[in-house]
Amino acid sequence: MSAAHADMSLKPSSRKRVGLRWSRHRGALIAVAAFLVCLGLIRLVSGSLNYYDISTIATGGATLATAAIGQTIVVLSGGFDLSAAAVVSLVNVTLASHMQDDPSSILLWSCAGIAIGAAAGAFNGFFIAFLRLQPIVVTLATMFILQGVTLLVMDKPGGQLPAGFSAFFTADAIPDWLPGPVLMLALLVAGWLLLKNTVFGKAIYAIGSDRDAARAAGLNTRLCEFFVYVLAGGLYGVAGVFISAQTGSGDPLVGNPMLLQMFAAVVVGGTLLGGGRGGPIGTIFGAYVLMMVVNILLVLNVPAFYSSVVEGTILILAVLGASITRTSVLATTLRLIAHRLTAWRQGRLPRQLALAETRLRLPAEQPQVARPGFWIRRQEDLRTVLPAFACFAIVLVVSQFVLGSTLLSWGYYNSLIVLASFLAILALGQGSVILTGGLDLSLPWTIAFCGIVSAGLMKGSDSAMLYALPLALAMGTFIGLMNGLGIVALGLSPIVMTLAMNGILQGLALVYSGGTPDGFSAPGLRWIMTGQVMGVTPIVPLVVLFVLLATILLGRTAFGRRVYAIGNSARAAQLSGVPVGATTVKVYMLSGFCAALVGCLLAGFSGQASLGMGDDYLLPSIAVAVVGGTLITGGRGRYIGMIGGVLLLTALQTLLAGTTLPYATRAILYGVVVLCAVLTLREKNS
Repeated sequence: MSAAHADMSLKPSSRKRVGLRWSRHRGALIAVAAFLVCLGLIRLVSGSLNYYDISTIATGGATLATAAIGQTIVVLSGGFDLSAAAVVSLVNVTLASHMQDDPSSILLWSCAGIAIGAAAGAFNGFFIAFLRLQPIVVTLATMFILQGVTLLVMDKPGGQLPAGFSAFFTADAIPDWLPGPVLMLALLVAGWLLLKNTVFGKAIYAIGSDRDAARAAGLNTRLCEFFVYVLAGGLYGVAGVFISAQTGSGDPLVGNPMLLQMFAAVVVGGTLLGGGRGGPIGTIFGAYVLMMVVNILLVLNVPAFYSSVVEGTILILAVLGASITRTSVLATTLRLIAHRLTAWRQGRLPRQLALAETRLRLPAEQPQVARPGFWIRRQEDLRTVLPAFACFAIVLVVSQFVLGSTLLSWGYYNSLIVLASFLAILALGQGSVILTGGLDLSLPWTIAFCGIVSAGLMKGSDSAMLYALPLALAMGTFIGLMNGLGIVALGLSPIVMTLAMNGILQGLALVYSGGTPDGFSAPGLRWIMTGQVMGVTPIVPLVVLFVLLATILLGRTAFGRRVYAIGNSARAAQLSGVPVGATTVKVYMLSGFCAALVGCLLAGFSGQASLGMGDDYLLPSIAVAVVGGTLITGGRGRYIGMIGGVLLLTALQTLLAGTTLPYATRAILYGVVVLCAVLTLREKNS
């Protein structure tokens, strides 16, 4: 009897251990199951699945899997790396430009490619780990710097890599038995399993789970975080080496599509965004699942344009599925909806309902927040706003010496304001998002998609502009609404939601335009952007009016005060009665509206819309806010300071355009300016 009782007493404990193991490895196991399902579907739709097919699949997904392993390690530590795809492109063009067809050159430049990635990671790690800057901003700035360097190395596809180099990485390790890419991934997994059991490997998980607790336990968190980015950069370098062997040539844009895919592979593989749970093994299967889903769609004659839509949707669904718990934002939202329905049936008053919902969301304590005095606030504003205008004045003086006829030329200022109008509008949307502590990465393809739609509907007709322009602006606002709802109602990270939305919009733009946008902007809109009335372009007074209204919106209205309150402390703001969720949604709607307006104005400025027309505005939209004194973590900044950043960067861009420096230097300069500005204004992050 006693043995039986002992047996029974062990069963709950055993079930608990099994449950913990399942919870810990659930994501990876689901990724493996999805991988097997995809293999079965490929066999079903193609009619066969032989060794050649498996080898092709292994080669096709190895680059993404390798790069995603690096991204996984960063995510496990609680970080993000937006520069990963740019590292892959830089390594690719470097190898294609310099590698010779002899064994010593192949070995040398293969090692150099990995070293380039590790150096980029060390650059990121220095600013993030030792200077305590935000990973998102640092890696975004690094991404643009590396893209500029890549264009300096090779500004268009070209070059050729030795056949022996390609065969070494892509051929079978064991003929007709083991593909080379599988062996490479197996070695990476073996290396990770060894690393995972070291102090450094355990520290990665510890930092991702609780940085303060890891520091209190005696871990050197800064040094560990630094080497996390170095290791991840080296893996991006390996991915760059492999894709060079796979393609046999160089392309400065080869890595760009991989950024969204990396995060999707990380999440599909079961790694928790925010750190502390997951691992590269699940990521590898997640990468192959993404690749095979796209291949299945192609076999089913679904256009390739839909691939980014599918990837963005998978990313959102995967993050959502991984985060669903009883205490998640989605679960809370569903409970609140059920509570509203119950209250509506019972005829309860809205005031009573609001109080009840507040009790559901947060404890009842009311924080006491000290508000600084008037002059202290003004001194802080001047300290953060004036540097941008001072630097703008310096650039004007330099432009006078370099270009001549600038300081006293109205034509120069007229052109400057026209060129600055796009960033001035984006500064309101992106700046408002940053003030709440978020970031909108969907701006590039919101701009492009709305611009393409507006130009396609106008087709050079002023009468069509009367409905095309409002429709495009409504579309941008709706895109912002979807971003806001995904962040507020579903609890998704702003970075993940807006990055996924950007990929979805890219696919929709390709589908809508068929890959070749047509149509022309209305003559009236072109006149607003390029016409002249007594030496003044019509957009100039409109921009001045926009700046005045935007300054009032953020500085003198209840909406603006709520934005600042959320940025300082969303919890304190909600306890103080601020509708945090509704305000956050409105902020992203404002950002979408501003992006759509810029898309329409860009189409009017150039006469027609083009794919990728918004790509050049992502980092500048963040740069003007940061350079203008806005704290990247939210809660501090003024729109007038952002305008100072707009004028500074536009004047700098104009100065560079008048020199013989190549176009790529602009991207490098933007990245450096952002890093310097964040470094200067980082006192609250240190």
